[in-house]
Amino acid sequence: MFLWDKSFRLKGFGYYILGSFLIIFFNSLAQIPMLYFASWDSITPESNPMDIFNHLSKNFRFFLILLTPALTAPAIWFIVNKLHDLPIMSIITSRKKIDFGRVLYGFSTSAIVVLTSVMITYFISPENYEFNFRVKEFLILAIIAILLVPIQTTVEEVVFRGYLMQGFGHWLNSRFMALFLTSSVFGLLHLANPELSKLGNSLILIYIIGSFNLGIMTLMDDGLELALGFHAANNLFIALLVTANWTVFQTDSIFIDISEPKLGLIDFISPFIVFPIILIIFSKKYSWTNWKGKLFSKVR
Repeated sequence: MFLWDKSFRLKGFGYYILGSFLIIFFNSLAQIPMLYFASWDSITPESNPMDIFNHLSKNFRFFLILLTPALTAPAIWFIVNKLHDLPIMSIITSRKKIDFGRVLYGFSTSAIVVLTSVMITYFISPENYEFNFRVKEFLILAIIAILLVPIQTTVEEVVFRGYLMQGFGHWLNSRFMALFLTSSVFGLLHLANPELSKLGNSLILIYIIGSFNLGIMTLMDDGLELALGFHAANNLFIALLVTANWTVFQTDSIFIDISEPKLGLIDFISPFIVFPIILIIFSKKYSWTNWKGKLFSKVR
């Protein structure tokens, strides 16, 4: 099995605590290039965290944001390989090698969801969008996004749905608690995102629901491949298609959302409709069975 192989219990949960602190430490070091270019002069109590980069071009700011996880990636390999004496594949998949067919299927499914959502909202309320396409800026954005967004999302998936889920599972001897805690922590880490200053803390619930979806994919499929593809396509197409001046990803996307930021009832209802449909599609495609055992059984 992918998760909770017996070899992971040899060193105990304390090593996961140490490993987690090391990931945070290396991630902090990886932020040095981004902070070097920050400007603190115009900060006020009303400013959002991303205002320190307002003097930079959108593409360079986007590059700096994505550089942090790219620089953190080698540290994850070091921690798993040297601290836990395990191959990195042990927290990625139960298969002998990464199934890129699964990654592509997850990517395609997510791309369809994002594209459909953008098209529907655009045709319903075109006045909420400003056409922003500029060839040079967009091509630079596309290069940055295609190269670095998959690294960013892969780092997040490997840390949360791979490394930490195994750690919590050993600690609490519960698959569901591992799923619940990793999803909750992942959502709460978005508290620093500038979107919350406009949309409110209830947005965290949507992040947590999305994280649950990725966690269920991982547990049911015995590997990260579907989650890797799904997460990458979500972030990539959002960055390329539509952003706003109050989001963490402020890019030279094709459209800029100029509507008044707000969360409506549909924003909370749609995840409970869309994500179960996606999971059903994956379950049919890959013949998932024993949902109760894979989601709620004990680890040991």
